[in-house]
Amino acid sequence: MTTDGQRLHCLVTGASGYIGGRLVPELLQEGHRVRCLARSPAKLRDHPWAAHAETVQGDVTDPESLASAMRGIDVAYYLVHALGSGSRFEDTDRAAARTFAEQARAAGVRRIVYLGGLTPRGVPEDSLSPHLRSRAEVGQIFLDSPVPATVLRAAVVIGSGSASFEMLRYLTERLPVMVTPSWVHTRTQPIGVRDVLRYLVGSATMPDDVDRAFDIGGPDVLTYRDMMRRYAAVAGLRRRLIVPVPVLTPRLSSHWVGLVTPVPASLARPLTESLRHEVVCHEHDIARYVPDAPGRPLPFDEALALALRRVREAQVTTRWSSASVPGAPSDPLPTDPDWAGGSLYQDERQRPVDASREALWRVVEGIGGDNGWYSSPLAWAVRGRLDRFAGGVGLRRGRRDTERLRVGDSLDFWRVEEIEPGRLLRLRAEMRLPGLAWLEMYTETDEQGRTRYRQRALFHPRGLLGHAYWWSVAPFHSVVFGGMARNIARAASEGTSGRRSAARIRRARRRRRVREQRTQSAPPHQE
Repeated sequence: MTTDGQRLHCLVTGASGYIGGRLVPELLQEGHRVRCLARSPAKLRDHPWAAHAETVQGDVTDPESLASAMRGIDVAYYLVHALGSGSRFEDTDRAAARTFAEQARAAGVRRIVYLGGLTPRGVPEDSLSPHLRSRAEVGQIFLDSPVPATVLRAAVVIGSGSASFEMLRYLTERLPVMVTPSWVHTRTQPIGVRDVLRYLVGSATMPDDVDRAFDIGGPDVLTYRDMMRRYAAVAGLRRRLIVPVPVLTPRLSSHWVGLVTPVPASLARPLTESLRHEVVCHEHDIARYVPDAPGRPLPFDEALALALRRVREAQVTTRWSSASVPGAPSDPLPTDPDWAGGSLYQDERQRPVDASREALWRVVEGIGGDNGWYSSPLAWAVRGRLDRFAGGVGLRRGRRDTERLRVGDSLDFWRVEEIEPGRLLRLRAEMRLPGLAWLEMYTETDEQGRTRYRQRALFHPRGLLGHAYWWSVAPFHSVVFGGMARNIARAASEGTSGRRSAARIRRARRRRRVREQRTQSAPPHQE
């Protein structure tokens, strides 16, 4: 809020993008009113903050829609870019920025805030990549306008979903040995997305006489090679072997990145072109207006850990869908591109159940140990033996109680990580795996009031071996996980709880022991 306690009215363009989608809830949390300008407002419908912000249709190249969107606005955020190549891309950015500045002046906007790219010092403008050159030009257009502007210039943004971070993530995770372009030796100054958002929010309340650009970055200056190796260390991967070669041009590099990672080549090209020149901060004047708390800006390794937090802390069930204002801007959003957020394979099954949720929950909570896993006993036994052979725990731990589970319980080669009685059982795998794995079991009620069983197996691969492991076992999922979902639903429908299953198993074991004792006590056969 402003010093007099009044809320600011902020316009956010690019709210469907990476930074904009995370800035809106931060502004809302500060008590500001937010209006979002979008060409397709429907794209913002699934954001968890959509009900708390106003959305209007328009385009930054359309003066009429901008004039309407800026009515009553105090601070206008410009977070859009026409990524591409050639003069048309730069012309589009230039025209849009000029239109935005003109309409902001006409509407009496108090400040424009723009997030651009960190540009190298002492490099001729015509030597810059089109991407960096255009961003620098857009920033200068805002600084030359009558409306006071804050232009923030950042290099690599570290956060799950950021295109530059996802390129780093996928290259490092998928390639234990990399033949890389020479730009891996270029120094850059990465910054965590939390600090970027903190500076963006703080820029809204800068004094009216502040009209300038600020370099923003974290405390570490690293080469891209350093970043890949430190990513491997934070993610628990083996040290990466990186062999740079001088023959990969930005065009070839972008196709190489597009081949190895899910990041589109059209997006990878401006990113790789920007890595040709050293981009480091030459001042930290932003701290005069947005003071840094102890430990801020975040060091590179800490920003990495936060970006990887969803998998590291096993937060595989998103919190965004139920939160009115998200809490972790480094987490992936459901509206991020499909390639954002890292690899997280999943096998999901669901079945209708002709029984109450209570009956279904008794079967779910009674799973494992002597009660079994409700699918191919041979497959589970073989997997347990393989795990023991590899030095793991196998299936020998069983369960603490035949009927009840609690967080922290061991369950064969799983560990109970979360339990919401009557709704959710989440197990984390403790078997030997090239990655992290979870098994989630839900008891739900559908729209018609019927009981439904839902099951998810999730796997976060570690390195190339992890990806190979998932695809090697994927053909067996229909037998193991599909059979498991069917049999759990059937057991609940037939009223076969974990307790009754365990009783049958105990009776079968007693009969087997009796037979073995009789065999041992029988006299030897005489010839």
